[in-house]
Amino acid sequence: MKFGLFALFQALLEESASEKLGELLAQVGAARRYGFDSILVGQHYLSSPYQMLQPMPLLGRIVSEAAGMRIGSGIILLPLLNPVAIAEEAATLDVISGGRFILGVGSGYREVEDRALGVAKSEKARRLVEALEVIKLLWKGQAIDFKGEFFELENAKISVRPIQKPRPPIWMAGNGDKAIMSAARFGDAWLVNPHATLSTLIRQVRIYRDSLKAAGKPFPDEFPIMREAYTAENEQRAFEEVRPYLEAKYKTYTAWGQETAFSDRDPLTRPLSELAADRFVIGSPSQCTEELARYAEKLGVNHVIVRMSWPG
Repeated sequence: MKFGLFALFQALLEESASEKLGELLAQVGAARRYGFDSILVGQHYLSSPYQMLQPMPLLGRIVSEAAGMRIGSGIILLPLLNPVAIAEEAATLDVISGGRFILGVGSGYREVEDRALGVAKSEKARRLVEALEVIKLLWKGQAIDFKGEFFELENAKISVRPIQKPRPPIWMAGNGDKAIMSAARFGDAWLVNPHATLSTLIRQVRIYRDSLKAAGKPFPDEFPIMREAYTAENEQRAFEEVRPYLEAKYKTYTAWGQETAFSDRDPLTRPLSELAADRFVIGSPSQCTEELARYAEKLGVNHVIVRMSWPG
């Protein structure tokens, strides 16, 4: 089992962004000292009521604190971005990190981002697939001609190739069943989201396995999952300490429209004791250990990325 830290930078508007960055870098340093394998960071635009740093430059700063660890985007909103820029930036981070970069991508779910960046919701899935095709071709290092529905390149050659061969791994996030099928077809691994319950994920892993088989692909050697996680000396204290922050965070997720991305009806605005059941890893160290072992047994995951801090 590998462990990663989701380095969440979501500061409250009244907080100092530079001070919060210092706290995040301290977390990354602690994760490295205690043997964590990876650091992932996420992306949103227009993120009110939170401040957020953008992932690619943030990873460029994090890499010095994460020496020897893998770093990655978890996720970037690829349908809203230019694949040439992402191919170049990802290759740059692969070089800076010594060949340890993971490109995590997804479609996102927030209409405010889609509208602001001029992308129709109906075309995001197709843009995602086409952008991945462009990135994979560019990473080969040869001049390419490409004409698709959204992107067109002529005699385009990347400025620097990634170190990893044949290329950095591509993890595709997905909440809904269709997105999971796409992850099987076009990604190297499905990055399992932190929100869905274990029962939902058991069903969706079957969909993922069936989609891999249909695509003629083996089950990935590395199968990552993200989970909200918090531990204290006992379960009661863990819930008391984390409750105001996780409940506030998931109220914001609901306001952002996160529930619309789920295949199963799953309201996120409810008391934490209900919300956490079969979803979050909260409790004493032994309880958290047992819960993580359950995910490994039921789903086959072998790389757990834990999110252990939240706004406020």
